[in-house]
Amino acid sequence: MSKQLIVNADDFGRHILINRAVERGVAQGLIRSATVMVTGAAFEEAVALARRTPALGLGIHFTLVNAKPVLPASDILSLVDPATGELYPDHGAFVKRFLTGKIRLQDVQRECTAQLDRFLDTGLVPTHADSHQHMHVLPGIIDIILDLCLDHGIPAVRIPAIPVSLLATRPSNLGEQVGRTGLHVLAERARKKAHTQGIRTPDHFGGIVAGEAVDKKVLRTILLHLKEGTTEVMLHPGTSNGILIPATQWDHDFEGELDAVTDQEILQLVKDQNITLGNFTDL
Repeated sequence: MSKQLIVNADDFGRHILINRAVERGVAQGLIRSATVMVTGAAFEEAVALARRTPALGLGIHFTLVNAKPVLPASDILSLVDPATGELYPDHGAFVKRFLTGKIRLQDVQRECTAQLDRFLDTGLVPTHADSHQHMHVLPGIIDIILDLCLDHGIPAVRIPAIPVSLLATRPSNLGEQVGRTGLHVLAERARKKAHTQGIRTPDHFGGIVAGEAVDKKVLRTILLHLKEGTTEVMLHPGTSNGILIPATQWDHDFEGELDAVTDQEILQLVKDQNITLGNFTDL
């Protein structure tokens, strides 16, 4: 087996400066895949960019938290914070409601279907599906996502199974390790469901789920330890931390990730390791 690498940029369409980073990451770096947030303010511009960038595979980034919904709040009451009229602010708030039975799967199905319809209305063909803050691997929700994939010919899904060894990431606290382990278990269950239904997945996953950036050091470590088969590396690149951190209310090093995937030493390492770049259509 050879080593294949899918570098996927999440949140495409969320902000114009994220779009600019994706464009640069394709032209000058390792990015060959992105998942678009159809709820994003820069969605239309992202679609136009994707149309003129044939090297970029485009998937759908199903979004159940931290955004405005596509549907009216009255149609998906269990997903919407009544104080804001928007989706709940993060995975913590969503999962707490989910575990206490306050999230209606029918509402999830309605909103995800509406988001996919908005994507399909562009005429673009999705290469795969994933989700904002990995909500798609939750029990019940994964079944909704896989059904949508089957119904609309989406051939692949993300499996965010971060290695429990934390090989490629910084030392984390106990809470992060427990959360990471739980995500790993749910992701592997999702992988089995996907494969049972003939939906493809990468063999391995790299990235950091606790908010830290995949900077040059982390990306280099991932590449040096890359396993045979296909590995997806998840990124959230952007061109300006000063603008994007307050705009997204997320203290993330967007610039650091863009620098990593366009770094000349990193690009040379990919060549030296005989790593093949691609997107989800290459699975």
